[in-house]
Amino acid sequence: MKKLNGLTEIYKFFRTYKKPIYFVSASPFNILGLGQLVPSLTYVNYFDCFDGVHHRVFTPKDRGAPEFTCLEDVVNYLLEHNETKDYMAKQGGGGHMMAVMFDEKTEQLAKDMGINLAMPSHELRNHLDSKIVTTQMANEAGVASVPNVLGEAETFEQLMALAKSGKLGKDLVVQTPYGDSGKTTFFIASEKDWQQYEKLIIGQEIKVMKRIDPRCGTVEAVATKHGTIVGPILTELVGHKELTPFKGGWSGNEGFVNVLEKNARTKLERMVKKFGERLYQEGYKGTFCIDYLIDKKDGRMYLGELNPRISGASPITNLLTQKYGGVPLLMFHLLEHMGIDYDINIRDIQKRWRDFDTWSQVVFKHTGDDVRLLKQVPRSGIWRTTQNNDVELVRRTADWSNVSGMDEAFFLRILGPGEYIYKGADMGVLLVRGHLQTKNDKLTPRAKNWVGAMKSQFQSASLETEIHPSLSDTDILGKVF
Repeated sequence: MKKLNGLTEIYKFFRTYKKPIYFVSASPFNILGLGQLVPSLTYVNYFDCFDGVHHRVFTPKDRGAPEFTCLEDVVNYLLEHNETKDYMAKQGGGGHMMAVMFDEKTEQLAKDMGINLAMPSHELRNHLDSKIVTTQMANEAGVASVPNVLGEAETFEQLMALAKSGKLGKDLVVQTPYGDSGKTTFFIASEKDWQQYEKLIIGQEIKVMKRIDPRCGTVEAVATKHGTIVGPILTELVGHKELTPFKGGWSGNEGFVNVLEKNARTKLERMVKKFGERLYQEGYKGTFCIDYLIDKKDGRMYLGELNPRISGASPITNLLTQKYGGVPLLMFHLLEHMGIDYDINIRDIQKRWRDFDTWSQVVFKHTGDDVRLLKQVPRSGIWRTTQNNDVELVRRTADWSNVSGMDEAFFLRILGPGEYIYKGADMGVLLVRGHLQTKNDKLTPRAKNWVGAMKSQFQSASLETEIHPSLSDTDILGKVF
């Protein structure tokens, strides 16, 4: 195939491409909108979040009652399901596949089915996913991290000794190598704090950081043969108790033009490009996500962490890059992993999405400690606020970019009636125009109204007291996805 020169030929290539492209995951959330420019893309999901409205979502009808321990289990279950195999065979076999999470078993299943897993290898991703490795690579690339030391601690005294060696003070942030959404980030300022978390820390290499008061954000980018393409800069919604049970847990993003002043934006883009080039040297190509931190005290910018994958920021990034620049960032990820030769001008492409409206996405997690059974959930589609600050479903739709006013929002339900929810379980995602967070990182009154009104649309029953009062906690958790 001849080299694709410029965006026009790239658009035409995807518009006329016949081989199937699959996104295999629990839900279609992470790459929503990409299918508008890639007609051969199909979402192969465990949950039909659109209840049959989306014509390119495939969900096995006979799902049984599997017990999943992670998202990789879901992906492998779908690939091994006979209904999925039959569906893919009818598409002509072969093709390409993307996934948020996968493992060695996924790689073998895809290979056996003749499908190209259009992702960096699991081995490489797992290596890069370590916060320790990320810090070391950032140092090599000349990218600053929050002042830190790496090491191990078996006692509070050893932790303090590590902190002292790095002149980090006594108010610390400790991270273990693997984890997300605040689950492996611990704030320790006293021996009492240490005692609360020590069982989750001891026996692992840890990153001990000086605690700063940061402004948090994220940037998605794509490492390519032509260099690193940096997407729009986003802020993060972090630790809001209405949305997540985890202190420091991610619960959404905002995208707006003046997230940072011009000089700071340029500095951040250069930082992401440098890190992307270091990743490409390591053999990594395609989408990755960088969390950044800006110290409110002195304005210094730091690398937060690396997510070497399609991430939770991918949907809003692709919305902004496609709606205002015509080029969803993930399109370049596909080109890299499909082995297509192409030529682009990165600087010109990034100029296309320098100006855009403000959009925000909010992720609803179950904030309780109990396990519950969902009885009623809000349907996916366009919702609108009413005069009495309630909400109503305007229409069911799969197009989440078709939100026309400040009183509208798109809601994507993840879990449906009959599904279990547990601490931290993703229940749904809300996309709105405008800000949902103040300059002081608090939810706006408008945000609180949307969150409260949408949460009221969920109805559930306690497994422990209402559904299965005779079961122990262990028995209940064994039934949870």
